[in-house]
Amino acid sequence: MGGFALEGRPSGTPPRPPAESAPSPGDPLARPWAHPAPTVAAELGADLEAGLDEDEAAARLTRFGPNELVERGRTPAWRLFLGQFTNAMIVVLLAAAAITVLLGDTKDTVVILAIVVLNGVIGFVQEYRAEAAMAALRRLTSPLATVVRNGIQRAVPAGTVVPGDVVLLEAGAVVPADLRLVEARALRINEAALTGESIPAEKTTEPLPEVDEALLAERRNMAFAGTAVTYGRGRGVVVATGMATALGRIAGLVAAHAAGRTPLQERLSTLGKSLAAIALAVCGLVFGLGVARGERPEVMFLTAVSLAVAAIPEGLPAVVTIALALGARRMAARRALVRRLPAVETLGSVTVICSDKTGTLTTNEMVVERVWTPAGTFSVEGAGYRPEGRFVPEPTGGAAEAVDRLVAAGAACNDASLVPPTRPGGPWSLTGDPTEAALLALAGKRGIGREALLRQRPRIEEITFDPDRRRMATFHRTDLGVWVAVKGALEAIAPDLAPGQEGILADARRAETAFAADGYRVLALAERHLDRLPDRLDEGERCLALLGLVALADPPRPAAPAAVAACRGAGIRPIMITGDHPVTARAIAARIGLLDPVPDGDPRGGSGGEGADGDRSIMTGEELGRLPDAAFAERVGDVVVYARTSPEQKLRIVTAWQGRGAVVAMTGDGVNDAPALRAADIGVAMGITGTEVAKEAADMVLADDDFATIVAAVEEGRRIYDNIRRFVRYLLTTNSAEIWVMVLAPLLGLPIPLFAIQILWINLVTDGLPALALGVEPAEPDVMRRPPRPRGESILGRGLWRHALVVGLLMAGVTLAIQASAIAQGWHWQTMVFTTLALLQLGQALAVRSERASTFSLGWRSNLPLTAAIVGTLAVQLGLVYLPALQPIFETEALGPIELALVLAASTTAFVAVEIEKAYFRWQARRQHPLGRPERID
Repeated sequence: MGGFALEGRPSGTPPRPPAESAPSPGDPLARPWAHPAPTVAAELGADLEAGLDEDEAAARLTRFGPNELVERGRTPAWRLFLGQFTNAMIVVLLAAAAITVLLGDTKDTVVILAIVVLNGVIGFVQEYRAEAAMAALRRLTSPLATVVRNGIQRAVPAGTVVPGDVVLLEAGAVVPADLRLVEARALRINEAALTGESIPAEKTTEPLPEVDEALLAERRNMAFAGTAVTYGRGRGVVVATGMATALGRIAGLVAAHAAGRTPLQERLSTLGKSLAAIALAVCGLVFGLGVARGERPEVMFLTAVSLAVAAIPEGLPAVVTIALALGARRMAARRALVRRLPAVETLGSVTVICSDKTGTLTTNEMVVERVWTPAGTFSVEGAGYRPEGRFVPEPTGGAAEAVDRLVAAGAACNDASLVPPTRPGGPWSLTGDPTEAALLALAGKRGIGREALLRQRPRIEEITFDPDRRRMATFHRTDLGVWVAVKGALEAIAPDLAPGQEGILADARRAETAFAADGYRVLALAERHLDRLPDRLDEGERCLALLGLVALADPPRPAAPAAVAACRGAGIRPIMITGDHPVTARAIAARIGLLDPVPDGDPRGGSGGEGADGDRSIMTGEELGRLPDAAFAERVGDVVVYARTSPEQKLRIVTAWQGRGAVVAMTGDGVNDAPALRAADIGVAMGITGTEVAKEAADMVLADDDFATIVAAVEEGRRIYDNIRRFVRYLLTTNSAEIWVMVLAPLLGLPIPLFAIQILWINLVTDGLPALALGVEPAEPDVMRRPPRPRGESILGRGLWRHALVVGLLMAGVTLAIQASAIAQGWHWQTMVFTTLALLQLGQALAVRSERASTFSLGWRSNLPLTAAIVGTLAVQLGLVYLPALQPIFETEALGPIELALVLAASTTAFVAVEIEKAYFRWQARRQHPLGRPERID
């Protein structure tokens, strides 16, 4: 645990070395689990009865610091802001702004700098707000701690707990720091966050000198920060706080590793560098051609720089940031907090989702779903811990009496409590053990409340649950004597059944086998009536009457089957990883559609044996541990469910899939999940059950821990990527048209078509508002029926660059034809060229709303911002042509009716051509896929 020195030690005890001194192996504070608790307390200067006094606690808080995890690797605000201006396209724009300053063109300088600053501010605000929201979520998870100070129990913020504090633990409490336990009464602590063990750890106070330091799960006399008490009571002395805890040390290791770049960041970086190189080449080419034609060098220099600006879609970073920010906001409304904006888009590339079972695919609530009594078997309806529901079929007569006796025993032999919702319609919660809470909910469905039951039959004694006995018994006073209620494993209760129940026991064992084959956890309930309390309590557990069995499960979330089906329809492989038994794992997997149900009599449905009995779709952690990496790499594509796995093995599963070229999303909640969360292409932490370290390592946090939220995020990510491609398609096409016009006109013997201010206007207005509006285009209906895009696919892939080249040439050809014919007719040719090119781009914005669907089928109402942008831009463009005040600024002249009619007709050519292209692609798709959709990837 690491050594440290403390002031205020007992008198006569020599002072300890300073905190920086390395402890020896025999130091009680180096291995506190190996030494008796009083020895450890003495070394800490701790009074186990009175605790610390307030002055000493304050002094230690000053010395050791707050009991908090240090947030490492957080980017300072100033660096976050400056980072917005390191993109290659932004650098070129800044260079262009500098050149316009040298040329004295302040108007162009203001335009360029406004674009750059707007992009920087938007990116900074959104990323800063995402980090601030995450910090708020961390603050919400900070628990209180119950300590003893000055001999008085009091609740204090967990951040103020110090070494030497005496902490009291009870069911439902979160352990605030690392403790050496000095008292443990039936204490069980859920340590899954650190060890991956799904079953709560039984605690002791005895020294464990033989336990190695690396075996965290074996330190049964320790309680670790961030874990939760599920049962019993305890008391411990704090031996480590903050980053010195087991939780903190792992947090430090995880924080030391930087997250990798997302697929979107890689694609945009490559695109930016390519376009920057193109911009420089265009500058030189246009400048040379213009000077060769006899144009003035200073005019051609400004024209070339303006065209270079046009060659770079400077709005791309802003549109990407806005699209990601809007996506993050939509995800927040759907219970997902995005920590890094590019992570939203990364989900659109995901091909494999490795998901926890408990709490993500399931509700993380134990529910009694089946009941067996000697009078019959019943299904039980009702969700969660809400004590409302019904039995099917409804028990009547003797069956109703048998059911009521069973549920009464379950409610009496019970230390849990149900907590009503804090808001109307909210979920019920629990205090204590989830299994016991499920029994209380079951009793509530029969109208039997624990409080009323205990008023009629008050508890007078109990035999607490013991892992060796595997059962619990409570003794209750009644008008007729003493009533004994017992619950536990059937094999643990069977030897103590009263004679004459052999037939009932045989039926019960058959029911237990059937329940276990369906993946249920099975508990038996029994009772006995006595005249008086026996001298020895264990005598009251004999000659029991078996009341029946309850079958409990953590049921699938209601949305899980549909979410799994959506994943498979989208070509995404959902993988379930759990620490549960293979039979339980298979049962849940079958219920949510990951696996086919096992036919009756199939040995895979049995309750015994590890592994999958030859089923290659299931693998246990033991089997995984035996496989070398090469053999596992061959097998990983067949496995759908991993059972009995440790969190460490998640990292191996993730890397094996990545080795096959998959884009992997990984869910996790524990500290040991953090390496896998960081290694995955996108890490998804649980907001309810997740540890601080898991959230820190993740790219996204689920506020509801629901697998369906991940699937919604995948859909959002695909929509965002589609919109980014729409934006890139639109800008590259229109910008290439501008370049072709400026390059080809001199080669064809035509004068330079556009002034610098006209180029910048087209670039700013026509490339700006419509392009931004394309970033909010709704998702297409088939977005979740397509296979994921390949990991290495360029953002220009799937024909985008060919489209930009061909349509750009078409737009340039139409524009140059207008120029040539207008010159021949003596018309206002430069204004006609300016207006034709601007309106051609508006038609292109409408056409690229979908890569396949007709614009007419989408309707103008589905993207009102785009409709408004096109109408508004058209009005402004006509204003530049006809308003006398603007004509001198933009070098325009009023067009006559024939000139305007020709311009409007010519500006529709690109739109018509793209619609014909999409119709051809739809016809091809129908020929290849007669069912109307492409084949998905399984």
